[in-house]
Amino acid sequence: MTEVSQHIGGRIRSYRKERRLTLQQLADRIHKSRASVSKYETGEITLDVETLYDISAALGVDPCQLMDYRPPAPAPEPAASLSLPRHSPFFEASRLYFYYYDGRFQRFKDGVIRIQKGADPSGSCDAFLTITSVSSTGRSSEVRYSGKVVYSDMLIRFSFVNQYNSLEEDLLYIFNPLELRDFTEGLLCGISSADLMPCAFKCLVTLTPQEPNEQLKQHLLFTPNEVRRWQKLNMLMVDNCGPSV
Repeated sequence: MTEVSQHIGGRIRSYRKERRLTLQQLADRIHKSRASVSKYETGEITLDVETLYDISAALGVDPCQLMDYRPPAPAPEPAASLSLPRHSPFFEASRLYFYYYDGRFQRFKDGVIRIQKGADPSGSCDAFLTITSVSSTGRSSEVRYSGKVVYSDMLIRFSFVNQYNSLEEDLLYIFNPLELRDFTEGLLCGISSADLMPCAFKCLVTLTPQEPNEQLKQHLLFTPNEVRRWQKLNMLMVDNCGPSV
């Protein structure tokens, strides 16, 4: 039993429970015994590549989301003197929480961004986004994306593709705050799969989960003062308007 097998097994168990599947139901989907699936989850059996892909397909996740094991970082050498961190916590985070308000449907949408760090923390990294929405009937749905994240001093840029519809691509830009805080604002833009129209949303990205309430909703809405300020600074442009507008 290795740490890698235990980690992958824990990921399988987490996604299985999230989808409310029993061990037997997952076993039936991949044509294995219940006992085998149980040992996959505990790490007692090392998974072969084919079975790993079968499990990821049965759970509806990207294989990389099961294989995101990161070995423990070596202990840092004692610093000669104390200094402020070079980057904000958003630069170092491996998980971010994402919120916006969809005015078309009058409801919150939230998500989790998982970042798989590479050997070079200043380069491009793999990223996975899961957006959840809850309808007026209380029914929830999820849309999953995979892509990349690139860091700069002022902005962090995510580019995502819908795992089930490769024609749907989204860009998420968030500010990389210089001061230490657990939230930042950003802009999500792309082509909506709901009506195949361009869309852009003001969003909030945080280091810790937030409660969707009226205060959060007001934070996510564009205010008249913001619109006037962007127009004055020529930061907001609406093009291709008809003569009657």
